[in-house]
Amino acid sequence: MPKQIIFSDKAPAPIGPYSQAVKVNGTVYVSGQIAAELAKSGDIKAETGMVMQNIGHILGAAGLGFQNVVKASIFLRDMNDFASVNEIYGSFFTKEPPARETVQVARLPKDVNVEISVVAVE
Repeated sequence: MPKQIIFSDKAPAPIGPYSQAVKVNGTVYVSGQIAAELAKSGDIKAETGMVMQNIGHILGAAGLGFQNVVKASIFLRDMNDFASVNEIYGSFFTKEPPARETVQVARLPKDVNVEISVVAVE
């Protein structure tokens, strides 16, 4: 089962020993994406929008789009941001949204407020 590493220069490069995404048997696993440059702004909607744009760039590098996403995981620093994150996230899935979970975590890389990962299929 060969795997293909997916990379987009339009999204942030990995900050550790992982790939932006890996494709195996028609399934693309996109690593958690963050928007470190916006984390300190206090604008959770802008931060979420940048995260989703990064995911879109990576999906595009794999020849896919948001319509191919079947599963998403959202990690929040503060569950009080849920409604704002949900509003922006939802604007990328206007019909047939993927399965998803949202959890609050103690801390995220680079002290961001939101991290999102997705799984997409061809």
